[in-house]
Amino acid sequence: MTTSITIDDEGVRRQLADGTEESVTWAKLSEVAIRTTPEGPWKEDVFFLLMAEGGGGCAVPAGDPSADDLMSRLQSLPDFDNDTFIEAMTTMEDGLFVVWQRNK
Repeated sequence: MTTSITIDDEGVRRQLADGTEESVTWAKLSEVAIRTTPEGPWKEDVFFLLMAEGGGGCAVPAGDPSADDLMSRLQSLPDFDNDTFIEAMTTMEDGLFVVWQRNK
């Protein structure tokens, strides 16, 4: 369970109830995907997966209050795939939608 999510100019951090933290800096962000599940509408069913270069990253539930700020920041990334984003946000099935990858 998430206790807090921080989104700032450095990156994204998610504090979990067990004391662990997931994080990714914008500088190390390598991929953004959206994971959907058929769990809704009563349970969280959409997650933003922010993968860091070299492994690790952060998952942010779309229902979290911080998600609007996160979506704005993600959609400003160069070559963000808005069509795939819309497809992901409107599906009700299991799915993984890659909406951005860092060009190497």
